[in-house]
Amino acid sequence: MHALWQRVASLAGSLGLSCSLLLLLGLLTWLGTLEQARSGLYEVQRKYFESFVLLHDLGPVSLPLPGANLVLSLLALNLIVGGMLRIAKRRSTVGVMIVHAGILLMLAAGFAKWRFSSDGQITLYEGQRAAHFEDPYRYELSIVEHRESGERLEYRVPQETLVPPRGAERVRLRGEGLPFVVEVAGYARNARVQRKGPRFEVAVPVLEGLFLQQLEPELAAERNIAGAYLKLLGTGSDEPPQAIVWGAQAQPWSFRSAGRSFSFDLRRERHAMPFAIELDDFAKLDHPGTALPASFTSDVTVHAAGSESALRISMNEPLRRDGLVVYQASWGPQGAGANARLFSTFAVVRNPADQWPLYSCIVITLGMLLHFGRKLRTALRLQAALR
Repeated sequence: MHALWQRVASLAGSLGLSCSLLLLLGLLTWLGTLEQARSGLYEVQRKYFESFVLLHDLGPVSLPLPGANLVLSLLALNLIVGGMLRIAKRRSTVGVMIVHAGILLMLAAGFAKWRFSSDGQITLYEGQRAAHFEDPYRYELSIVEHRESGERLEYRVPQETLVPPRGAERVRLRGEGLPFVVEVAGYARNARVQRKGPRFEVAVPVLEGLFLQQLEPELAAERNIAGAYLKLLGTGSDEPPQAIVWGAQAQPWSFRSAGRSFSFDLRRERHAMPFAIELDDFAKLDHPGTALPASFTSDVTVHAAGSESALRISMNEPLRRDGLVVYQASWGPQGAGANARLFSTFAVVRNPADQWPLYSCIVITLGMLLHFGRKLRTALRLQAALR
């Protein structure tokens, strides 16, 4: 048994395994780059780099491959066993072990970002304020009960729950405190609401002359607009109330049941922030003689716990506060005239390992300086001895 474990440890920490894993990472990067032309960046990232196992379509054949998560996990194990535990412990290898520790910290940062972070964006016109950011790729169903006291009780259903399991056509949602069951049918990642007429042959439910037309998902996943049919069961009415909810609808669908008022909104997934951002002024500086922006900045007021603070967010100077990083990401509308009203878009990231890549680079640099500095000193001594 001891000999078996020795062989396993030898394989797990071998240089051959590390080279094979790096080659696999290169292969996944190449295949993912090619796939991006068909599936878009978001789907490729999920399929190739956030998975443990995947199926790559190679013509009519689906080729099973390890995902980047599995490859990087094995690479971390390889570094621990071969680069930390089994390596000869002497002065000449101290720098190498420090470098390996820095690489492990970098891998840990990637895992923490994948597992525990959330990110999204905020788009504001001057004078507008937001205390949440939205995920541009994911949707959620918000069910809000509006009470006579002014209190709002919200039920939030994530995107995964809205999608029927394989072989099913609909999903039924039962929320504690809801006086009905919500049936979700025909959920589509990308859809448009159309009016029935001679132009369309409709084979799906039509509600008040409207139906949900399913579309092929966009390559740019943030351009997809989700939609679904809702039916409320158990309301006591002969005909269960039905509605279409769509990600681009102007107003939520409202419904009253047993003297209680509810609204239903299919929207981008929201994440609350511990503070609110108000856009005071947006400025865009163009390159001379062109409409291409050289820089753009946003003067904002941060409202938090009864206090206010004014600051500027620019492309290279984000706001870091309460575990969030707010970057100046974009602006619009693109091609707007000189006097047009512009909006500012901020990218928001909640990442507990935000600074870990910086720390890992410092550790790797120190290890390399120590290791190659020792090599340089040895070489200089040998040269001096030969003179």
